[in-house]
Amino acid sequence: MEMGMDFNSICNEFARILNGKSETQNGSCSVSLHRTFDVQILGKDASSVLEVSVGFQDLDNQGNAINYVETAVLQEEVPPYVYAAMQQGIIVSAIHNHWLFTDPPQIMYVHFQSVEPPLQFAQKIAYAFSQLSSLPVAKG
Repeated sequence: MEMGMDFNSICNEFARILNGKSETQNGSCSVSLHRTFDVQILGKDASSVLEVSVGFQDLDNQGNAINYVETAVLQEEVPPYVYAAMQQGIIVSAIHNHWLFTDPPQIMYVHFQSVEPPLQFAQKIAYAFSQLSSLPVAKG
């Protein structure tokens, strides 16, 4: 565990670093955020598809967990966002689209993962988020 903190404390601090709210369930911690740019699918408002999901699970006695994030990004944000993660040793595990016929075109979903202390991962992701045109924000 990190710095003598319990799981819930780590989860709460993880969310604080990312400016979100934490949820715990069955040994996992998740933070749900969203992007705030306008998007339409087939001419209809579809801002709910701009999710950002960050979390960790399987925290071990050495303080390491599997950490992951999926982020909706604009096509032009992919290179700086991915570079910011990779230069910090984070694995880029997928880059793909979910939707066709979007405006703006080519909204991509980028997945990162690592095994390391969750608060260290959160700091790295917060830095990667700073490379986006707008920071992800807390839901609701």
